[in-house]
Amino acid sequence: AARQKSMDSIADVDIDPAGVFKYVLLKVSSGATSKWIVRGYASEEYHADIYDRVMPALDKAGLKHDCFGGGRIQHEAGKSLFVYGYSQGYGRANHEIAVELLRKQYPTYESITYSNEGY
Repeated sequence: AARQKSMDSIADVDIDPAGVFKYVLLKVSSGATSKWIVRGYASEEYHADIYDRVMPALDKAGLKHDCFGGGRIQHEAGKSLFVYGYSQGYGRANHEIAVELLRKQYPTYESITYSNEGY
């Protein structure tokens, strides 16, 4: 039960409220339980910097974590999200998974889509 509680304390999505920025797709797990999370911040220059920024909180919660790629997010506040591109260090994330999580987080947005094109 404690493991599930620490999993639940980790938000599925944490991204900047607007702009164009890099993101990473992470898988966090505790025992047999796992989930995908999306993190994206314009303040971080590289995909690895984003991962480094969120790692301490995941470690503190006692969760295992792995990066499954990255890309970019174009966020038009209150309207749309567009996921595209890839990370030179981690490769292309499965943008379909990222879009599923973003749709749950932003149910009122008119458009949340992705493309495997671009950098």
